[in-house]
Amino acid sequence: MPGQSAQIIWRDGTIPVSAQFDDPYFSLHSGLDETRHVFLAGNDLPARFRDGFAIAELGFGSGLNFLATWMLWDQVAPKGAQLQFTSFEAFPMPPADQARVWAHFPDLAPYADRFALGFDAAAGRFVAPGIMLQVVYGDARTEVADWAGMADAWFLDGFSPAKNPQMWQADLMAAVYAHTRAGGSAATYTAAGFVRRNLTDAGFAVTRIPGFGRKRHMSVAHKSEAPHG
Repeated sequence: MPGQSAQIIWRDGTIPVSAQFDDPYFSLHSGLDETRHVFLAGNDLPARFRDGFAIAELGFGSGLNFLATWMLWDQVAPKGAQLQFTSFEAFPMPPADQARVWAHFPDLAPYADRFALGFDAAAGRFVAPGIMLQVVYGDARTEVADWAGMADAWFLDGFSPAKNPQMWQADLMAAVYAHTRAGGSAATYTAAGFVRRNLTDAGFAVTRIPGFGRKRHMSVAHKSEAPHG
């Protein structure tokens, strides 16, 4: 069940800011373009999509990453293929604020409308043809470690490491690695040194690449393929 809801402050009437963490939910430049650059391209999607592909995310927020992923999957996935999307969220955004966010991205309107109608907030569950979402409510530092699933790709989308360092700490990054399939990946908008070190110490090969908009760099991480033979 959802716990404490996110408290949203609307900066300039258009940018949702978390009152808990004093940090915006998405790029002031273009949230959807940022999602596509950081999380979709950063994880080399859709080139890696296949039936049974699994994505996990730290921070569901407005659901923008999920909607963008669903749209992409819908466009390119083979008929009958299934995508599993799991997101960990401690402070779910109220539906009215979510709808206000989505209004800024008309390309996603058909998906946002279907999500609003079909999302079971109490269970954190949404199912549509070809895709299933599970939002896990609670502190990711314990919930990821206890999760029974494995992901092919991670969207590391917690609030800024400077504002919310607990979402980037070493034991959580180790849990992310443990729940990443061989050959899997993770991507994040941040290139903070301690984040990259924690990902590296967890076992990932970490690379700093060009970021989105005014962010000079972002980070991508890869888990090696399982040894053969």
